[in-house]
Amino acid sequence: MSVWSRISEALAALAKGEGLAAVFERLRTPPERSVAFTIAVIALGAKMAKADGQVTRDEVTAFREVFHIPATDEAAAARVFNLAREDVAGFEDYAARIAAMFRSDDRPCGQDSVLCDLMEGLFHIAAADGSYHPREDAFLSRVAEIFGLDPAMFRRMRARHTPGGAPDPYEVLGIDPELDLAAIREAWRAEVRASHPDRMIARGLPEEALRLAEARMAAINAAWDTIRAERGAA
Repeated sequence: MSVWSRISEALAALAKGEGLAAVFERLRTPPERSVAFTIAVIALGAKMAKADGQVTRDEVTAFREVFHIPATDEAAAARVFNLAREDVAGFEDYAARIAAMFRSDDRPCGQDSVLCDLMEGLFHIAAADGSYHPREDAFLSRVAEIFGLDPAMFRRMRARHTPGGAPDPYEVLGIDPELDLAAIREAWRAEVRASHPDRMIARGLPEEALRLAEARMAAINAAWDTIRAERGAA
């Protein structure tokens, strides 16, 4: 059964009068966690899409870049998006519920956490229209705070996704430019390990969202290639 079929089943609870936020409470264990991840990205993305005052076609299309949505399952994805957009519950309530579901008991929101994967998806959607609105930045900053995301990691994600010029490779990898090449290589390898598709699936990322892993890996590798070329030239 595809993740979209399972989303349709989860949304059937809404016919009984439950709100979308309550659906998260029903999705705490595998394999339902991959369903929860997908709903969380779409729901928070719908809330964020209103942050800059409008929902553009590019932002809606971005969902299809994060998730492979078969034509037969587009209705389920659209229903999640519209429910979240129309729900009177605020995005902070959504974020708090999602954080409670995915946050590890004894581990911060590090590079190998589901919450970081979710933030990657939200950044992708925010930058989909070629701009990054201050209200979107405020929205993502608040969500990151609720998720317990380290500020340095938030800046690292923003560097990878913000449109307009090549990002600082040191900021993308979250490292001090004064480090030697060997230490930078280790930091790069750690990011690659955390971003490997197999690791992300093991954390609960559905296969339909593996484009997130591909985009993240491409940015990390590009940063390493840039630094290595600069150091070699020097």
